[in-house]
Amino acid sequence: MRILRVAQNLYPEVPGGGTYHVHAMSRDQAAMGHDVTVLTVSDDESLPRREERDGYTVVRRSPTVKLLGNEISAGVARHLRDASGFDMIHAHSHLYFSTNLAALKRRLGDVPLAITNHGLYSQNAPEWLFDLYLRSLGRWTFNQADVMFCYTDEDRERVQEFGVNSRIEVVPNGVDTERFTPDGEESDLIKHDGPVVLFVGRLVDGKRPQDAIQAVSQLSEEMDVHLYVVGDGPLRGELESMADESTVTFLGQVPYDEMPAVYRSGNALVLPSRAEGLPRTVLEAFASGVPVVSSYLKHTAPIVQKGGETVPVGDINRYAAALRRVLDEADTLGENGCRTVVERFQWRETAEETTEILRELL
Repeated sequence: MRILRVAQNLYPEVPGGGTYHVHAMSRDQAAMGHDVTVLTVSDDESLPRREERDGYTVVRRSPTVKLLGNEISAGVARHLRDASGFDMIHAHSHLYFSTNLAALKRRLGDVPLAITNHGLYSQNAPEWLFDLYLRSLGRWTFNQADVMFCYTDEDRERVQEFGVNSRIEVVPNGVDTERFTPDGEESDLIKHDGPVVLFVGRLVDGKRPQDAIQAVSQLSEEMDVHLYVVGDGPLRGELESMADESTVTFLGQVPYDEMPAVYRSGNALVLPSRAEGLPRTVLEAFASGVPVVSSYLKHTAPIVQKGGETVPVGDINRYAAALRRVLDEADTLGENGCRTVVERFQWRETAEETTEILRELL
């Protein structure tokens, strides 16, 4: 197949679970013998407008205007208008204008469209605004797709509640369990001798990293616990001002190749987000034998609870209490989480099943 993949951002220029998913899917489909081009948005002038890497082609177009954290590119619109010879368009995340453009391309043409839902709500905009979007342009965008991919049955049900009637396939997001494993070296970045809690993600409002800092600060009154914050973003300065250096260390962005060792150095992962898809960080922690405390989200709670606990969004006292319990039972919960990922969330199966469904559309 000749696949045109439409993604707002791409790993490694932009770190994150969604961007890595796009990269790994493109890399592995190319290794299967498919011709893959990724159309993305970038204002980094040091990067080539077109390059070949990891077996696939990257085409970068500059942003034209930025709205609510969404970079809109006229270059992407022109490229989609003129694109020909592709068997399939596969767009990632309805949260970006590039996917709306891919839906318009499908509406006006005959090239099949697939859309992967990486999470219904944006981390950069109010939930009420995205409720409105999902009942209008978002629903229209989904309904242009020949197939939609969701990570869980619960996520499929949420999408359908907004009136989406496209074919929906549930393909669990997976991780590479040969890289993320409890066995192996730990990270030199983690230097604390007591219990270590990890926060891994962008430092943005939707991830609520301040809740992680406050919960660990409260817990530190009872035990010698330390929080390591992995990631960067616009809230970093504010978070550093509120954090106590004796209980919180900011590592900034850590190269993805080093993350298996970072996870193995932790005793728990905390993820207090107000919205998520199926976070790769949770699966990577589980695969590494690390239990998780996350916010209660209907579509992710059944998975998180296999190897951890869920807490109502914003409830600092309950986050601290849940972390205390999870740290006390870290070995058992870590084994349960690891078993869950090995049995249900293998990246190889994600790539193969996604590719087979795309092939069926032809």
